Amino acid sequence: MEVLTADFSGFCFGVERAIEVVIKAAGEKERVVTCGPIIHNPQVVENLEKKGVAVINSPDEAESDMNVVIRSHGVEKGVRELLNGKAAEVIDATCPFVLKAQEQARELSVRCGSVVVLGEERHPEVKGIVSYAESECFVIAGAAEAENLPYRKSYGFLAQTTQNNEIFEKISAILRGKCEELTVANTICSATARRQKASAALAEQVEVMVVVGGKNSANTTRLYHLCKEICGRTYHIETPEELDKEIFRGVSKVGLTAGASTPKSFVCRVREYILEVSR
Repeated sequence: MEVLTADFSGFCFGVERAIEVVIKAAGEKERVVTCGPIIHNPQVVENLEKKGVAVINSPDEAESDMNVVIRSHGVEKGVRELLNGKAAEVIDATCPFVLKAQEQARELSVRCGSVVVLGEERHPEVKGIVSYAESECFVIAGAAEAENLPYRKSYGFLAQTTQNNEIFEKISAILRGKCEELTVANTICSATARRQKASAALAEQVEVMVVVGGKNSANTTRLYHLCKEICGRTYHIETPEELDKEIFRGVSKVGLTAGASTPKSFVCRVREYILEVSR
């Protein structure tokens, strides 16, 4: 059996940078914690806890001797301000693409008066982006919600960094009919677009597709749904043990991809597991 791995699988630049930041801090400072999980991968967070890096879920939990690392998804503006006033030091591991989206939200709110964000309303990245808007801000998950938006003189439009470009362009077209002037800032990460394109292309070539990554990871879940539409036998897993060997019975070609929060070593481990159980 052949196991093919999609290009751009595993850690993206922003996630890799965040992990490096927190490991460096843990090696140099006492009481290093992250505000929320550093990335959406339970296994990585667990490994960091073994190195002494705990997770606090609210700035209220911060203490004066803590060195608090802001996660790759970023935090809300108010959370950052509270941490600055409570912690010994605040270390920013926010993905640069997310920081750019936060700044774009602020700029578009000032320029346009009303802002639309394509994303998941309860996702920490989206909550952070919205917190930087200084005026009316709508969060929408798709085209249906865009159709229901009120008419405004002008809208600014941006997206959660892990959104899909095709959906973004579709909603841009809808919003042009909802205002006199639309200003668009495409904040979708280029690595996300490349990963989605490569995974979709691979899904067309295989009989079974496996997507590796945290079940709480937005970009991994989006990859799963994208591949599932192309290859019906697509599975989203966090660990290889979740795969039943019967899945691979009679299969000659399997595709493998992973979300941006998944270490490449995890991808290799899954690949080896599939080859082993298929013998």
